[in-house]
Amino acid sequence: MKHPFHAALAVVLVPVLLLMAGFLWFSADALRAPRQPPHCDGIVALTGGPNRIDTSLNLLREGYGRQLLISGVDRHATLAQVLSEARVPVPPVMASRITLGRRAVTTIGNGIETAEWARFQGMRSVIVVTAGYHIRRAMMEIHRAAPELVLEPYPVRSPVLEHVLTRHGAVLMMREYSKWLGALLGVTRRAPLAAGS
Repeated sequence: MKHPFHAALAVVLVPVLLLMAGFLWFSADALRAPRQPPHCDGIVALTGGPNRIDTSLNLLREGYGRQLLISGVDRHATLAQVLSEARVPVPPVMASRITLGRRAVTTIGNGIETAEWARFQGMRSVIVVTAGYHIRRAMMEIHRAAPELVLEPYPVRSPVLEHVLTRHGAVLMMREYSKWLGALLGVTRRAPLAAGS
């Protein structure tokens, strides 16, 4: 017969150990280098961090998708302004294949915006470009909004995580892990376009 203290300790320790193991897996997954994606109908870049737009422009230029959505752009920004900050040359023919998504201000909003764009374009497969720590949650929310789409992840390494063991890097990873768990459990589904989700 188990001692009540041991039983209580197990009740506390098992979830803690599972959360810790999950965090280690999430962190390792977030730091993985992207693999070469298959050619898809489209590419979506989720704004909110460095290198995401440049990476998506390179993928578009190399022919991995025929159209690009940049989701989460400031509602007053123009395509010329967005491209002027990119480090990738964009000829007019390529620029004509880029759409700015101005409605999304959250990952849930990114999912809705991507789903609407992909359906309008008649797409069946999309490459998702965002930070490695954000890719799991982004893929989840896009899949929820468009379960018919085949999604290919293309994670971008955030400069903050070049030294993941720093305090800032650890705090960022823990925060993103918490958000991913919240999305997994569905507790962030109440306000699709509200900031902070």
